[in-house]
Amino acid sequence: MFRLYNALVRAHLSVVKLMQGLLQCMMRQVQKVEKFKHTQSTKDCLHAKYHTATCSTVVGDDQWGHLQVDATSLYLLFLAQMTASGLRIVSNLDEVAFIQNLVFYIEAAYKVADYGMWERGDKTNQGIPELNGSSVGMAKAALEAIDELDLFGAHGGPKSVIHVLPDEVEHCQSILCSMLPRASTSKEIDAGLLSVISFPAFAVEDSDLVNITKNEIISKLQGRYGCCRFIRDGYKTPKEDPNRLHYDPAELKLFENIECEWPVFWTYLILDGIFNGDHVQVEEYREALDGILIRKKNGIRLVPELYAVPADKVEEEYSSPHTVDRVATGKLPHMWGQSLYILGCLLAEGFLAPGEIDPLNRRFSTSFKPDVVVQVCVVAETEQIQALLREQGVEVQTVDQVLPIRILPARILSHIYVKLGNNKKLKLSGRPYRHIGVLGTSKLYSLRNRSYTFTPQFIDQHHFYLALDNQMIVEMLRTELAYLSTCWRMTGRPTLTFPITHSMLSEVDGTIDPAILATLRKLQDGYFGGARVQMGQLASFLTTSFHTHLSFLDADCNVLEEEDECDSVSEEHVLFPSGTSKDEFDQYINHLLQSTVSMTHLPCVVRRAGQQHMFSAEHTTRDILSMVAKAQGFQVPKVSMCLPAVPVLNRHRKSLNLLDVPQSHHTTKDLNFDLHLPRDAHGKVDCDSLVEQLKDCPTLQDQADILYILFALKGPDWCVKLSGQCGVTVHSLLNELYGKAGSAKEWGLIRYISGIQRKRVEVLAEACTDLISHHKQLTVGLPPEPREKVITAPLPPEELNKLIYEASGQDISIAVLTQEIIVYLAMYVRSQPSLFGDMLRLRIGLIIQVMATELARSLHCSGEEASESLMNLSPSDMKNLLHHILSGKEFGVERSMRPIESTATSPAISIHELGHTGATKTERTGITKLKSEMKQAASLNLLKISKRVQGRDAAQVDVWPVFQRCSSPSSPSGTLSPTGPGTPHLHWEERQGQWLRRRRLDGAINRVPMGFYQKVWKILQKCHGLSIDGYVLPSSTTREMTACEIKFAVHVETVLNHVPQPEYRQLLVEAILVLTLVADMEVHSIGGIIHVDRIVHMANDLFRQDQKVHGTGEYFLEQDPATGICTFFYDSAPSGSYGTMTYLSKAVATYVQDFLPNTSCLMQ
Repeated sequence: MFRLYNALVRAHLSVVKLMQGLLQCMMRQVQKVEKFKHTQSTKDCLHAKYHTATCSTVVGDDQWGHLQVDATSLYLLFLAQMTASGLRIVSNLDEVAFIQNLVFYIEAAYKVADYGMWERGDKTNQGIPELNGSSVGMAKAALEAIDELDLFGAHGGPKSVIHVLPDEVEHCQSILCSMLPRASTSKEIDAGLLSVISFPAFAVEDSDLVNITKNEIISKLQGRYGCCRFIRDGYKTPKEDPNRLHYDPAELKLFENIECEWPVFWTYLILDGIFNGDHVQVEEYREALDGILIRKKNGIRLVPELYAVPADKVEEEYSSPHTVDRVATGKLPHMWGQSLYILGCLLAEGFLAPGEIDPLNRRFSTSFKPDVVVQVCVVAETEQIQALLREQGVEVQTVDQVLPIRILPARILSHIYVKLGNNKKLKLSGRPYRHIGVLGTSKLYSLRNRSYTFTPQFIDQHHFYLALDNQMIVEMLRTELAYLSTCWRMTGRPTLTFPITHSMLSEVDGTIDPAILATLRKLQDGYFGGARVQMGQLASFLTTSFHTHLSFLDADCNVLEEEDECDSVSEEHVLFPSGTSKDEFDQYINHLLQSTVSMTHLPCVVRRAGQQHMFSAEHTTRDILSMVAKAQGFQVPKVSMCLPAVPVLNRHRKSLNLLDVPQSHHTTKDLNFDLHLPRDAHGKVDCDSLVEQLKDCPTLQDQADILYILFALKGPDWCVKLSGQCGVTVHSLLNELYGKAGSAKEWGLIRYISGIQRKRVEVLAEACTDLISHHKQLTVGLPPEPREKVITAPLPPEELNKLIYEASGQDISIAVLTQEIIVYLAMYVRSQPSLFGDMLRLRIGLIIQVMATELARSLHCSGEEASESLMNLSPSDMKNLLHHILSGKEFGVERSMRPIESTATSPAISIHELGHTGATKTERTGITKLKSEMKQAASLNLLKISKRVQGRDAAQVDVWPVFQRCSSPSSPSGTLSPTGPGTPHLHWEERQGQWLRRRRLDGAINRVPMGFYQKVWKILQKCHGLSIDGYVLPSSTTREMTACEIKFAVHVETVLNHVPQPEYRQLLVEAILVLTLVADMEVHSIGGIIHVDRIVHMANDLFRQDQKVHGTGEYFLEQDPATGICTFFYDSAPSGSYGTMTYLSKAVATYVQDFLPNTSCLMQ
């Protein structure tokens, strides 16, 4: 008994020393932790290997795949579990600060591409990092485990508590769930995910997703000796070249079916069964594992690293997988597997209880969780607003009446958290300045014995203009309440503080905005946006809310003496102000608030009868942009924001090019002269005279143009001498004008000023990361390349902002709108991921063009007018328009007059949803709904066509009507034809362009049918490649990538995106879809390089021949010069006797007829 006690004590000390030794290894690289927080670079990460005796590094920064977020996260996870069990590992506050910074190191795991648990990244082993589900899941578990944990245990206090922002945890959670069961871009499944869905992470809360992932691992990776790590894993296989680390892409196919099998994964499945109480699973895998263990002297059983196929049995294993007896190789014992094996035995035989291994109870992550009630505290900014609300039956307190609780904006909380983890001795700066999400602002905070609550970020008007739109505020409130109700994990209820400010009053009569008032009534009812809510006063929520004590700002910490190192807007880079305030923290907060208070210096606009704009009517804002860009050394390309309308009845219409890019006809005249700018004696622009013209401007737009010119010529900090006022800069005047434009709801002007100031959406980088982490690539800038820039990995905020402006050709309007669209797309990918199920690459520039085109179609206006209308849409209408385009829903556009007293000059336009009229269900949903019909009939039809083609000319074939629905408006038969009887033109003209529009929309957002990429993979198995618009997708791609890899889908999209016309791209997709039907047939090959373009053009020729037979006029059959495709063919429905699928089926049968089986079937 005494010996056993001594053994336990020694084991206890060994574990503590091991954890402390690892901590010392990492602390010696503290400078890397500091740099990585800002760069997330593989060159700035902690090392993955250390010398056991000296704690020093053993290889260089670039000599190993060091960036392994899962390894650092695993350390923090077990540090939390061991500390909770009573072990004391951390011994001083310096170590506490370092651990806090390790939290910052891993909290961005959801957007960090690393090398993963296998230390090799992409499975080609060429040193390419990728986003790994195992790293994201382990980081999520570590963040949850260590949050609010006192590292000194029972002997600690507030200063030794670790703080984690809940929004970062939820980011990891959502990204992980969007990835599973997929492991990464190059791995469709990975057995390493067992450590995430079960012990030790227990990171997934959805039990169905846990079971799906586990079943995928067992069905695809399990063998007779364990599980292989992932499909086509070449590690230690007989076909691997031991003299090089990397693999050739086409080499990966050699490893299929001979991957090594690892017993360690069966130990995970044993532990999974123990924690889930599945005794059958435990016994099954214990028995299987017992049969493959290596037995040494004294009966000791050792777990080998892996089992490999013998070199002389490779061909046999290829032909009959899982039949060859394998041999143990690698390390013996495999310490990782041996440890888990021993742990599993101790738990299974009752020597340990699950609670002793998991004192933080993470094993209950999938347990039922009660519904969350969101507490909403509505407060009035002033007593006047309080009285207006009282008149409407809404009783609220003012901001002053909730004292001593103080209400502050979310940006202040971001500044406060910059001080967390700050340590001068270790040269750690703390948390980088980042946006605080709604989970973080829905807690109550205790700072220096005073309570604080923070308003959510989405109502802060100082960063971006979305909060200036009351309807947008309502939509974001609905989204955030639903988010809180589903994602809140802390004890207590979330408390959201919602202030009613002067900007929420109607500009017409000064009453509460109807949208805001309707929202308040719904909050009073107890339900809003699907969330249960309770509206009340802040004081009544104190006992039911979650409280956080931020002790790092206590008076004895001295963290307020340093400068804020945030990367927010420049006016919020503040120093702690000098003064003699008794409470330096209050002084610090007040200074932050005062840095965003706007002053009044700009003269009011003066409207006189007959007065024109400051610049002549022929000079648009684009001319101003061009002049300023030229002054800055840039060139703004003249690119239409709108796609060509292509009226079918106009014989002299423009071609169906993707872009309407006019030829440049710039004269050599000086733009400054054309704009009639005042000049001094030296012929230079007289900026002082321009300042004086600010007093006589008839519109806010004129003032903005003048300030933009001054901004470009003199810079933002140039002092403006305006009516004797001193200290007024161009920047401050732009801020003031931004506020005036916001009050007037001049959205085009607001976007214009935002672009001048290079404003960045506070959550731009996060939004971009959300899209990329959901396996969506982005392109910014108007197509084509090289102007269009591709974003495949998360970027720092400043770098992303710079890239957007570069891709926009310094066109500030498009640059600002690009940011806005990215934010909306991120909102939808979180709330309605089904909208993006069949999209892989989101081309923002093309989406903007389609939005403008849709407005031109609805408003019956020119491209220039549509572009202006688009820029003048409110944020909420812009978001609705985007949603309609993504979903394919019909929508309407309304023009309305602004109030007479309004200073706005732009027309008021709103977007609203229409009922499902004017289009059948099949027409609205497009070709994706035709798959079942195609599968039933198209294969037989192809055989019939093939047989018929062998004896007749393709143009004379009568196609059996596969699809029974009526054909498109361009059908040569029936009342919709321009050649039909009677006077059908009104009916036909109403319906013309329907399918052309549908193809343009689908092509612009890169929508493809479900399962499309897997079908392409099958085609490549039976040919040498697909040629698309001159670019070849080779069959060798299938030797590197499997059908379900995201990497393969990206490769296909890269080839398709070389096609500039979206409608032509969709015809190519339809042609490939028909080819997949041939690939499903029992034929060994369907040819060499298949030219998909030729198939489409063959189908187009057949279509035109049939149209001519029915007497269609030549001008109706005019072809697009860019592609050679008939406009009517673009505008034909997929189904029907004269639909595109019919002609594409004919063309495919003709193209591959030599490879199809012979049949006696004849055409009917």
